[in-house]
Amino acid sequence: MEINKPAVLAEVTALVDAYERALGDNDIAMLDGMFWQSPRAVRYGVGECLYGIEEILAFRKARAGGSPPRTIRRMEITTFGDDFATANVEFQRIGGAVIGRQSQSWARLPEGWRIVSAHVSLQGSGH
Repeated sequence: MEINKPAVLAEVTALVDAYERALGDNDIAMLDGMFWQSPRAVRYGVGECLYGIEEILAFRKARAGGSPPRTIRRMEITTFGDDFATANVEFQRIGGAVIGRQSQSWARLPEGWRIVSAHVSLQGSGH
């Protein structure tokens, strides 16, 4: 298994960058489409634990205003072979002092690359 094969790394990096843009633009359709459309998809947020795509979709739909604006402090993406990757992002909300962390597991499925698992936390938030 080749780690960080250049072409695969470029693909996943472009997707993580697109996710960040969609998050900043509150592009719910784009964000929803990037997740695996499965009851096995998982997203742990700062204040919620979402199991399955239906819970993830409901959360996004109900979230007024989207994610607070943020800047990326560090991003680490690692690909494993051609079909699996992890993305870890350290961020800071604009105007805030708290550091946030976001991790995503990406898998290449028949429909394309999708987030199969994600976790967001804030330093010192207890979540």
